[in-house]
Amino acid sequence: MNNPRKQSELRPLRSLGRTIAWALWAALLGVHGAPSAAQDKERSVKPIRFSPGQAATVLKGRITGYNYVDYQLHAAAGQTMAVSLKGSNGANYMNVLAPGSGDVAMFNGQLAANRFSGLLPTDGIYRLRVYLMRSAARRNESSDFTLSVAITGQPLKPVSAKVDAVIPGTPYHAQTTTPCAPAYSQTRECEARVIRRGFDGTATVELRWGDNGMRRILFVKGEPKAADTSEAMTFTRNELGWSVKFGDDEHFEIPEPLVFGG
Repeated sequence: MNNPRKQSELRPLRSLGRTIAWALWAALLGVHGAPSAAQDKERSVKPIRFSPGQAATVLKGRITGYNYVDYQLHAAAGQTMAVSLKGSNGANYMNVLAPGSGDVAMFNGQLAANRFSGLLPTDGIYRLRVYLMRSAARRNESSDFTLSVAITGQPLKPVSAKVDAVIPGTPYHAQTTTPCAPAYSQTRECEARVIRRGFDGTATVELRWGDNGMRRILFVKGEPKAADTSEAMTFTRNELGWSVKFGDDEHFEIPEPLVFGG
């Protein structure tokens, strides 16, 4: 049973051990070739606004060289986003970046033919980044593109703080530390926070490590359903909660009381 006025106090689980070289992370970024938002002079930011009564739109534009566009769109956990890009240049790609993710993409168009459709794990401003691969950018090539965007489904709203108390000054209903093994990191323990969206095991769990490492996982009725990464998600249930993996290189232990309340 959830105590409406009591924040969960959770004990850390056992630590996991794993070491992965940071050099691999730098190598992957080089292969993907997506631009960094730090290059402000080459970045254009454009909001996406749907027409009244509509939840889809088609955007057209042109990019040249290292110039790129970040289209911004507010969406919420539980909704589904569908995005596709068609460019006149075969080196024209788009990435999807989750709220607060810096330059780390939850979807990389170079790996999936510029087509994304997925359940969203958290609330906030999603960015749809349209760019040219570095090889084409160096040659100052151009591309005329068409970006199609649609949002469907109803948001999974957070439980009110009047019903399930939050940590003062935050949207989180509880926090703890938990064993983890993020990709390309030597971290063995993460800070875990939760935004509960029901008392049936529906919640967004946010895991943080290091200076800016972050992973968000959406649980729906006690089952992990979506995350802000393109890596395939698998999970197993155990007596303490869930063991969630992304690909072969990332692993998080999620304690049950964090999601359901304690």
